[in-house]
Amino acid sequence: MMRTLTAFAAGALALAFPAAAIAQTPAPAPQQTPPAQQSDQTAPGQQDGGLVVDVEGGTAAPLPIIIPAMPTNQAVATPAGSTDELGRRLAAVIDDDLRNTGLFKTVGPNAARPIGYGEVTAPDYDSWNAFASQALVQGYVRANGDGSLSIGCYVYDTAARTELIRQGFVVSPAEWRRAAHKCADAIYTRLTGEGPYFDSQVVYVSETGPKNRRIKRLAIMDQDGANHRFLTNGQTIVLTPRLSPDQGRIVYMSYENRRPSIYVYDLRSRQQHLVASNVNLNFAPRWSPDGKWILFSMSVAGNIDLYRTSSAGGGTPDRLTNAPGIDTGGSYSPNGSQIVFESDRSGTQQLYVMGADGSNQHRISFGGGRYATPAWSPRGDLIAFTRTGGGAFRIGVMGPGGGNEKLLTSSWGDEGPSWAPNGRVLMFFRAAQGSGRPDLWSVDLTGVNARRIPTPLDGSDPSWGPIRP
Repeated sequence: MMRTLTAFAAGALALAFPAAAIAQTPAPAPQQTPPAQQSDQTAPGQQDGGLVVDVEGGTAAPLPIIIPAMPTNQAVATPAGSTDELGRRLAAVIDDDLRNTGLFKTVGPNAARPIGYGEVTAPDYDSWNAFASQALVQGYVRANGDGSLSIGCYVYDTAARTELIRQGFVVSPAEWRRAAHKCADAIYTRLTGEGPYFDSQVVYVSETGPKNRRIKRLAIMDQDGANHRFLTNGQTIVLTPRLSPDQGRIVYMSYENRRPSIYVYDLRSRQQHLVASNVNLNFAPRWSPDGKWILFSMSVAGNIDLYRTSSAGGGTPDRLTNAPGIDTGGSYSPNGSQIVFESDRSGTQQLYVMGADGSNQHRISFGGGRYATPAWSPRGDLIAFTRTGGGAFRIGVMGPGGGNEKLLTSSWGDEGPSWAPNGRVLMFFRAAQGSGRPDLWSVDLTGVNARRIPTPLDGSDPSWGPIRP
């Protein structure tokens, strides 16, 4: 459990832990600092409205930012480690989050000098001049009498010598990483203008074993690969998992009893229920934005079409397409009014858009090669896809009307894009040439900043969930 620290005082805190999610409220007001000297010139990364990062050009000139270890008022042992060590680990998570975007040039806790507890709200700006940084992240960790932790997060503009952000959280020791991600999200959002995405989770298929006997299990982890756990034991092959909009359920395909069936797994109860079975070749299940419906493909009389069924299970699925050929890979628009899908009705796999009721079906992809696995951005402005041609699979994006197509990757085997909550980053899986073994990767909309996401075993079919509340 986690909640935002609603008020900071000099003494101890006594706040109860609700089951409610975190909310954004202020941390304590920092002490007064000297006013910045006036300058006739605007420094790089500065605009009239304050310090900002250009998300398109930022990868070429990342913004320098310092993130020293977070001090504690007293070293206290907790189930997650001593508070002084947690301060270093918190700063390291924030450092990793920001650096991995490609938009920030970080000086993390291993390189930055230690700061004192009293310095957190009274930055010594002059001491950081040698780093030529434009932003400074400071914070602290404090153990509370009820076993919880108070974590403060402050961000300063070092040129203007002003405070940009102040937040605080009360967390259980087990959730200290979430406080770090929330702090990084606040920094990223304040300096880029983009939405947050660090405090989110990913569901995917964990794979191991030889090609002809692959073991495929459901797994879930934080977006950076931490807090990993397996959800199924691998006795049955699972495919195409998708995290629900409320983050409490996963829909996926299973070959239990050697029949393709669709199940919903409840993360809270750790129980699953059958949604669709005894149908021929059902696959690629996807949630509607309200979580009430599941979109999937099914073969009837030799024709594969898109259907929707209640996520609660039971009832007769509604048929949405009826064109000859294969219609599959559906993805709802954020408001639920439209669906993008792939179809070979024109002779090759292409992307089509239709109303949520199946009306007004029209083609939107016209580039060379074939198009598959479309995914509508949570912002509604783009559709991601896999494009194949010349023996290669690449990740790309286009507008909902089919314009402004852009390929983001150039590797040999990139497939299955899934959007970050802010609609600026994509996660996908990349098959190694030769072995075919897949790994999870992410790339932003510039196509420049691609990186591998660590997983214990091979990974495929990622589904990036919403920002955690």
